[in-house]
Amino acid sequence: MTSATPSGPAIRVKSITKSFKDLQVLRGVDFDVQSGSIFALLGSNGAGKTTLVRILSTLLKADAGTAVVHGFDVATAPNDVRQSISLTGQFAAVDEVLTGRENLVLVAKLRHLKNSGEIADDMLARFSLTDAGARKTATYSGGMRRRLDIAMSLIGNPPVIFLDEPTTGLDPQARIEVWQTIKELANGGTTVLLTTQYLDEAEQLADRIAILHKGTIIQNGTLAELKQLRPSAKVEYIEKQPSLEDVFLALVGETATTASNGKELS
Repeated sequence: MTSATPSGPAIRVKSITKSFKDLQVLRGVDFDVQSGSIFALLGSNGAGKTTLVRILSTLLKADAGTAVVHGFDVATAPNDVRQSISLTGQFAAVDEVLTGRENLVLVAKLRHLKNSGEIADDMLARFSLTDAGARKTATYSGGMRRRLDIAMSLIGNPPVIFLDEPTTGLDPQARIEVWQTIKELANGGTTVLLTTQYLDEAEQLADRIAILHKGTIIQNGTLAELKQLRPSAKVEYIEKQPSLEDVFLALVGETATTASNGKELS
């Protein structure tokens, strides 16, 4: 991985636009992500989250605007960007025929790293998968598969990782396991950009939250800052502070149609 150290934010996005024929997906997106933080990009299906991640990871070219990741421009220095990042998609990209350890060894060899076996063993221990390392990943639970997927993406110590809806389809216990893994990444200095449509996920994990709606960032701030956008809590017998769901629905101009505890945006 590249050893370059950015002088500014780990990720800087300025006026990014992207259209597919007549469909305008991104309409001028701006935000910064500080090094070693967890930044949540929160939005419903079709808001443009995955398109933006694909641009930042050099898989797609923006129509206009600039994006810098770990000090490198995604348009003019794509190879340097790729050496600085890892991308974990919505579904675990593990080979079910191989064991957990074999998956890790394979990735280490593909990255031309020495001591691939030691690297695999270290990753299994780091992600609490040592006991399952010799089992085929087809036998893993959803949470174990996702943890292995993240472990594979971290081989080579990339300073920036993109997690595109990492808990999609997981049960509550598996989601908690992945949340803990993400927190540990940030505690270790990794910069995490997380896309999610789960309100409680952003609330639990993120240092800052940007709400992406119809291709543009409509608000960006800490959880506390976003909660200030709602009217003051009404005091009756108890004081009810606004939740992130209250803030999100107020900003996008929609009414609550889901339960407030752990539901997806629709």
